[in-house]
Parts: sequence; structure tokens; C-alpha cells
Amino acid sequence: MPAEGLQWLPGDEVLTDDEVVRLIGIAVRLLGVEEVRFTGGEPLIRRGLVDIVGRTSSLQPRPQIALTTNGIGLGKVAASLAAAGLDRVNVSLDTVRPDTFRAITRRDRFDDVVRGLVAAADAGLAPVKINAVLLRGHNDDQAPELLRWCLEHGYDLRFIEQMPLDAQHGWSRAEMITAEEILASLSAEFDLSPHPDERGSAPAELFLVDGGPATVGVIASVTRPFCGDCDRVRLTADGQVRNCLFAREESDLRTALRLGASDEEIADRWRVAMWSKRPGHGIDDESFLQPARPMSAIGG
Repeated sequence: MPAEGLQWLPGDEVLTDDEVVRLIGIAVRLLGVEEVRFTGGEPLIRRGLVDIVGRTSSLQPRPQIALTTNGIGLGKVAASLAAAGLDRVNVSLDTVRPDTFRAITRRDRFDDVVRGLVAAADAGLAPVKINAVLLRGHNDDQAPELLRWCLEHGYDLRFIEQMPLDAQHGWSRAEMITAEEILASLSAEFDLSPHPDERGSAPAELFLVDGGPATVGVIASVTRPFCGDCDRVRLTADGQVRNCLFAREESDLRTALRLGASDEEIADRWRVAMWSKRPGHGIDDESFLQPARPMSAIGG
């Protein structure tokens, strides 16, 4: 995100807690969704999040419930979220050096994130997963250090290639740290071997570390796309369906919801939105255009 932040959505455009739960219920009951992930932006700033998680966990059939967060406020609510029904958590953490953390995030909150990780593990949200992005000139030399720290603390680490979803639209493939570079850096200190289990639709390619059972994952959305196996759909905070992280078009469910559409009618709209999903994200195509919404407004 830019240093000055991003403009907040007008309050009347944001889905209410009841609307969020209703749409999740439609996805679970009528569309076969088995896993729900709350992301952002930063989901912990949503005042009704614990209640939304609790109501989601009461749905039948009950979906698996996950959360992706920057971890800064996790220490205060991890126990409440677990009690409400949260199953697991992913925390974004790109470095274990406080000075590098301060430079990347513009906040001196590394210790708060560490406390959040401990609280999540204590609350039973295990295995706690960490998502890391390497940035050239900032932390691109820290991959082995980060993995070693995660192994010592019992966290599962996933490296993610930087994607063209920044608010400044300044992403450059030449500046991106690739999966090949990440694996080469890790292999200098660890023995990595392919995980024997099938990857399925999971975005991370897993590797055993020093023979296992510990693993490390790499999500190579740019250089090793897995679009053919992707089974995800995103619902934005203002009620738009995005059938791909890189989609430039959205399908409006909020208007239909507020005009009195039935659950079945909304489910049909959702199906139509997914039927228009393209076969791939097209980052390598010369005609590729970055979505107007940045990652912080879409949800990871």
C-alpha cells in the first residue's frame, strides 16, 4: 500500500454483517463452497468479525474457516476467533528482522506480530502459516533466515511471488523475486525435495525440508501459474464477485441482494459470474492490464 493509504469505501457500499453471512450461506448451501477465508485489507479491523466467524461456523454443512491477517491485532482476538469457530490462520510476515519489518511496513510493530503468532498457536489455530513476499533490495537475502525461524517456532512458511497488484501499478517482472530464485536461496542451506502428496487445487507447491516432516511452500502465481486447478472465488467487501484475482471485471451481488432477490436468484448470478472465468490470468500476454483494485482492496 502507498504510504498515504487508500481511500476508504463509503459506509453504505460496504456489506453489512448480515449481508456477508447471507452471501457466505448461499455459497456454502447452494454452490458447494467448502472453505471460507476472511482476508483484506486487514480483516481484524472489522468490528463484527468474531460474530461473522461464529455465524459462518454454524452453517450446514459447516465450511472450513480460515483467516489471513497482518497479525498486528491477532494477539487480542485469537482466542475469541478460535472459540467462534476459526480453524486456522495465515499471517503475512516478510522478515524476522525488526528493522527490515519497520522499513517494509512503515510500522514498528514486529513484536505485536510475534505476540499474535504465539496467541494463535496457543488458541489451537495450528498449524499457523506464514506468508512471505521477498522484495529485491529489502529482504531478498533473508529467505533461509526466515525459514529457519519458522522451523524453530513450529510455523509453516509459504513464499509468494510478488504479483502485479500493487496500488501504485509499479510492478515489474524484472524486479520480482522468482520461485526459482527463492528455491535456489533456500537450497544453499537446506535440502529440499518435492512433497509426495498431490498438490490438488492448493496454490502452494510444497517441499520437504531436510527430508521432512517440516515443509516449505512456494506460491509461484507468475512464473508457474496454476490457473487450470484454481477453484477460488472472491467476494469483495462491497459485494462484488471476482472470478480471478487478476480479473478486470466484477459481478455485482450487492444490488440484487438489496433489491430483494432470493437466495436462488443470487446463486444463479454467482454461477454466471464464474462461467465467464478466463482460462488463465494472462500475465505473460502483451495485452495484460493490471486490475484497477490493488491486492489490499481485493483480498489475497
